[in-house]
Amino acid sequence: MIVALDHVAIAVPDLKKAIARFLEDFGLTFEGVEDVEQAGTTTAFFPVDGTSIELVHPLHGQGPLVKYLDKYGPGIHHLCFRSDDLDADITNLKAKGYQFLSPAPEIGAHNTRVIFIHPRSCDGVLIELNEHQESHK
Repeated sequence: MIVALDHVAIAVPDLKKAIARFLEDFGLTFEGVEDVEQAGTTTAFFPVDGTSIELVHPLHGQGPLVKYLDKYGPGIHHLCFRSDDLDADITNLKAKGYQFLSPAPEIGAHNTRVIFIHPRSCDGVLIELNEHQESHK
């Protein structure tokens, strides 16, 4: 079951500049950066009272996020909902006709299991579902 808004991801062309904005200008706590090879991103984390902001930037200037930034520019990339049973949620949503970008969950940032719902299934919004490994059954 979906239990929380895990994070809002923002695609940024200049990661250092964006980190400075959220850290220095907005005064948010910065938890560091992680390269997420599977997604082709470098991700910066800012926890915000029960959720977080993730700044996503193309890893080594390559990957699908480059194409996204070229087409849409910087801005909100996706919303991520936390699941306590990702496999059950996927089964339930597939039965309702939702389309996913991959056939099965993959490993994402912070060693979470993740899967993305195609934007055409959600009124043009890219939705990620994740499950923290301690929740995995």
